[in-house]
Amino acid sequence: MVPVPFFHPFLNRAEEQVIVVPHDRRGPQERQGRPQRGSDQRGQRPQRGERGKGDQRRGDGARRPGPGGRPPQQRNRDAAERTKDQAVYDGPPLPPEITGSELDRAVSGQLKGLPEKLAARVARHLAAAGALVDDDPETAYQHTMAARARAPRLAIVREATGEAAYAAGHYAEALAELRAAKRMNGATAYLPIMADCHRALGQPQQALKLAQSPAVANFRPEAKAEMTLVEAGARRDLGQLDAALRTLELAPLTSKSREPWVARLRYAYADTLVEAGRERDALAWFHRTHAVGPDEITDAAQRPDDLERRIEEM
Repeated sequence: MVPVPFFHPFLNRAEEQVIVVPHDRRGPQERQGRPQRGSDQRGQRPQRGERGKGDQRRGDGARRPGPGGRPPQQRNRDAAERTKDQAVYDGPPLPPEITGSELDRAVSGQLKGLPEKLAARVARHLAAAGALVDDDPETAYQHTMAARARAPRLAIVREATGEAAYAAGHYAEALAELRAAKRMNGATAYLPIMADCHRALGQPQQALKLAQSPAVANFRPEAKAEMTLVEAGARRDLGQLDAALRTLELAPLTSKSREPWVARLRYAYADTLVEAGRERDALAWFHRTHAVGPDEITDAAQRPDDLERRIEEM
């Protein structure tokens, strides 16, 4: 799978619409279904000798749950789930040097619909995720999950969670979060990552459907290149090498730009040529890749040595 680079939306993207649902302002008794005034539920006491409905016994003397009771196993599972949910809500420890001011101003502006303290906490988790995503994507993902637990109806939070999940290799979760963000703000910038998630989940046909979205035509060159890489990769997944090569040949392989996306397009083309058995053509394109891209982007500098040996042995 040709990976799509991580865009750090929570650090430098601000195109999403803010959608905030007001907090539930009811008191705890109202939320739990407090009886209405005049209700027969108030003031009733069980008659003497009458057991509570949740404390019935079988004939052998063993307790059994009544209509309103739960078995001990269910209570234990509920307690474990509450503990797990609390851990997600708490998130990893926040580094003291992370204040939330690291976020792009437009992004932090999308948190203003939240109460002040809540917004500050969400901002710190998002900023921590942005700082960690390259070196420790799993912890970055946990930070975004903590932000999501606090503000699940903000598109920017769902976007950040989705892209951190992608970086950490949680492709199903990434796809779900990015779909949610897209529903909230209608943004199409997530399509390359969503398509690559489909590839990772063994769904190349779904990846091709996203690659053929009309919105792709309006992408910037780097985003369009990323979608081309995913589309070509999906064709390779399906064993359609000729179609993969045609997809890449329609891309700006000969662009004079030295942006990383040019090197990645050329590398994907050279690698597909190898798989198609066209080693000599691949050798030339690996050299062209190395000419425009630094070594940390691809291993194009090392690939020619192996290819040259293979060509000599033919």
